[in-house]
Amino acid sequence: MSKNRIRIGFGGGCHWCTEAVFQALRGVHSVEQGFIRSDPPFDGWSEAVIVTFDPAIIDLATLTEVHLRTHASTAAHSMRGKYRSAVYAFDDRQVQQARGLVERFQPEFGGALVTRTLPFVAFKPSDTRFHDYYAKDPGRPFCQAYIDPKLAVLRRDFGAHVTAPA
Repeated sequence: MSKNRIRIGFGGGCHWCTEAVFQALRGVHSVEQGFIRSDPPFDGWSEAVIVTFDPAIIDLATLTEVHLRTHASTAAHSMRGKYRSAVYAFDDRQVQQARGLVERFQPEFGGALVTRTLPFVAFKPSDTRFHDYYAKDPGRPFCQAYIDPKLAVLRRDFGAHVTAPA
C-alpha cells in the first residue's frame, strides 16, 4: 500500500448503507464490504467496511464524523451484535487517534455515543453479489428508504467532500 493511502474500518448499520456512504466521498480509494471482528468480547463478526483513503484529500476526522452522523451512533439497540457501532483501527496509533476523534465529537450529539474504537482483527468479505449494492441499483426500495437519507446528510453537511454524481 502506498504511503498516501490509509485503511480504517467502520461498522454501525447495514454494510450496504455504510459502503454507499463512504463510496460517495472524495479521497476514498476503495470500500470493502463485509464483516469485521475485534478482540474479545467483540470477536463476533459484525457488518462493517474497510475504507482505504488518501489523507491528503480527506482526513480521518472527516471520515469519523461522517460515520457518526450517518448511522444510529447513540442507539444501544438489540441488534448491536450484528451492527456493532465501531471504528476498527489497524495499529495502536490509529486506535488512539480514532478514540480521540470519537471523544471530540461526543459533545455534538444529544446522547452518549455507543461507538467503540476497537483493534481490527479479521475481515471476511460479504457475498460478491452484494458488493456495490447501491451503485448497482439505487432505485431499489431498500436503497430509497435507508441509503438515500444517509446520502442526503452527506450532501447537506459534507458537500465539499462528496463526489460529483455520475
